[in-house]
Amino acid sequence: MEKLTDQVMQNPQVLAALQERLDSVSHTPSSYIETLPKAVKRRINALKQLQVKCAHIEAKFYEEVHDLERKYAALYQPLFDKRREFVTGDVEPTDAESEWHSENEEEDKLAGDMKSKVVIAEKEAEAAEEPAPRGIPEFWFTIFRNVDMLSELVQEYDEPILKHLQDIKVKFSDPGQPMSFVLEFHFEPNDYFTNSVLTKTYKMKSEPDKADPFSFEGPEIVDCDGCTIDWKKGKNVTVKTIKKKQKHKGRGTVRTITKQVPNDSFFNFFSPLKASGDGESLDEDSEFTLASDFEIGHFFRERIVPRAVLYFTGEAIEDDDNFEEGEEGEEEELEGDEEGEEEDDADASLKV
Repeated sequence: MEKLTDQVMQNPQVLAALQERLDSVSHTPSSYIETLPKAVKRRINALKQLQVKCAHIEAKFYEEVHDLERKYAALYQPLFDKRREFVTGDVEPTDAESEWHSENEEEDKLAGDMKSKVVIAEKEAEAAEEPAPRGIPEFWFTIFRNVDMLSELVQEYDEPILKHLQDIKVKFSDPGQPMSFVLEFHFEPNDYFTNSVLTKTYKMKSEPDKADPFSFEGPEIVDCDGCTIDWKKGKNVTVKTIKKKQKHKGRGTVRTITKQVPNDSFFNFFSPLKASGDGESLDEDSEFTLASDFEIGHFFRERIVPRAVLYFTGEAIEDDDNFEEGEEGEEEELEGDEEGEEEDDADASLKV
């Protein structure tokens, strides 16, 4: 065994690999800090204290941002209320309100003559057709279908219910209250449940963690609460009834029992997992489910509600896709540059 070890250690490639490994270990930041004199380490600790104070100031900054969000939400709300009126058909937009210049305006102008020729025919056809639908049918349901993050949650039996969704609102916590926001889903009367509004509350934290203050990067969702859905009899899509056969051990007789088990549905969104607050950690699947829930809540608040019409038409989705493609392209270019630099370095070392 000793002879084999001696042979291995005499191999120049093995020795070079070991030296490279030792060099990489010796040059890590933490190992460098360990080599510093005690007086320098003391000053580094003082810098860390300053960094913690910076994190607390940053937390105050985000609290003020939340106050600004609340202020401007009140300014947006009249516009969102009017959006709801147009969507539901309670109010018909005026000619001025419905005027919109598209990007293809020149093409539209060239096609104007052709369009004018069919206007009369269209009006005659409209007179013979059924009355025009109220508002914009299936507005929010269409958004659910267009956005992958939401469509993945929607089952076929959820669709008829979501067609009754008339509005989604975001409400921010009041001044002086713990930071949070509420998503309100407003439904018209339907055959599935008696609630007119379903709510989801997201609780947020905007302060550095005492155990790890340097991980603070702004407010984060830490928990959420749903609501009770008052389902009408036989309409609860979040559960399904299954039949099971049981055999009696002694008599050998068989009986059939029925029981309800959970069922996949978007409406499980209103019965979320609870974040562990008692020190017990969640399993990996539960953590993933909770993180996905937080991401969806944030997406509703930041993207869907403020830009609903663009997710209805698909324009916002195209913008998101283009942005992601751009990021990927930049990463590929950077990787290429790095490879080029490495090659240049290699050439330089050969020349030396």
